[in-house]
Amino acid sequence: MDKLQIKGGTRLDGEVKISGAKNAALPILAGTLLAEGPVSIGNVPHLRDVTTMIQLLGSMGVSVTIDEKTRVEVDASTVTECVAPYELVRTMRASIVVLGPLLARFGRADVSLPGGCAIGARPVNIHVAGLQAMGAEIHIENGYIRARADRLKGARLVLETVTVTGTENLLMAATLAEGQTIIENAAREPEVVDLADFLIAMGAKIRGAGTDTIIVDGVEKLHGASYDVLPDRIETGTFLVAGAITGGRVKVKGARAEHLDAVLGKLREAGAVITTGDNWIELDMQGRRPKAVDIRTAPHPAFPTDMQAQFAALNTIADGVATVTETIFENRFMHMLEMRRLGADIRIEGNTAIIRGVPQLTAAPVMATDLRASASLVLAGLVAQGTTDVLRIYHIDRGYERIEEKLEQLGAQIKRAAGGST
Repeated sequence: MDKLQIKGGTRLDGEVKISGAKNAALPILAGTLLAEGPVSIGNVPHLRDVTTMIQLLGSMGVSVTIDEKTRVEVDASTVTECVAPYELVRTMRASIVVLGPLLARFGRADVSLPGGCAIGARPVNIHVAGLQAMGAEIHIENGYIRARADRLKGARLVLETVTVTGTENLLMAATLAEGQTIIENAAREPEVVDLADFLIAMGAKIRGAGTDTIIVDGVEKLHGASYDVLPDRIETGTFLVAGAITGGRVKVKGARAEHLDAVLGKLREAGAVITTGDNWIELDMQGRRPKAVDIRTAPHPAFPTDMQAQFAALNTIADGVATVTETIFENRFMHMLEMRRLGADIRIEGNTAIIRGVPQLTAAPVMATDLRASASLVLAGLVAQGTTDVLRIYHIDRGYERIEEKLEQLGAQIKRAAGGST
């Protein structure tokens, strides 16, 4: 099992190219099931979760090829199975987003209940209730959601809580439903908008994506299309924090500042000088130690839960005391315990962590528990005195493309090595 070894203390300086967004690529790949012709998708990141989604499509008989420019060509006309098996779904919760497209296009779907993530309960009841409201017959048995429908019917769906994958599943299902579907309390994330734009490119009739009410007028069929995935705002934010935590200067290319308003606001509060252009963002700490910043996660466009761990790392060495409050997931502070091993001063009270910045962290072996937690431990390792080993980095490979190579481009002393814990 691989680990990352990081020798801390280097001020990062340079440019890095941002990859396509994992959280947009996965539902878009699932959405190819809706098309009657071939679909070509560009800017797809080379990540473990993307490979799993491609394997899942392949297991259903979908034809998937990847060209030399890493464009993914998908043809769902060859589908033979409408089953998403446990052995694939258990490794990636996002596999649930094949449920809506399979049911809408083929009238049936057997999708394993997801396993995956250690960051808390993410129930699928909202997905199921929405599809039932559209006329699907659904039974949950033997660990599978078994859904059937001749043709889904448009309906008014008021989501009980804001859910990104729930919004995406119901949005995709609604594209081929008979009549109009209105999704209220919809998720507003840029990745939801990207999925809607992709579906529109295939002939779907959708308006309101990016607001809390999405209206879909169902069509008879969707056609093939060519589409490029938007850049990853969480990878963007992570590299900007890497610049901030080391007192350095980092320019991220292929990034969209408008997707990161809350994050950039907090980085400015921490003392960073931020400049932006059409497809780039530059952060410059000018050698200064960051100031402590309070964080409270909430659905988009507020501060994203997927950036909480990275800012916790920033606060561990910041000047002052900060509170980090997590309102989305109930089990997303496991990285805090690992950061204490590096000398961080963190007290946890319920869903809030109180972090008193210390001048210096000290290297120690630490273990990643989930995707964003692993990123935060890498960030902490960049400023810890000595060499920090980050174990269980298969988590980080789920969401960051070649993170050690990109950090090396910025001057970090980091390498991948064999011998991590399982």
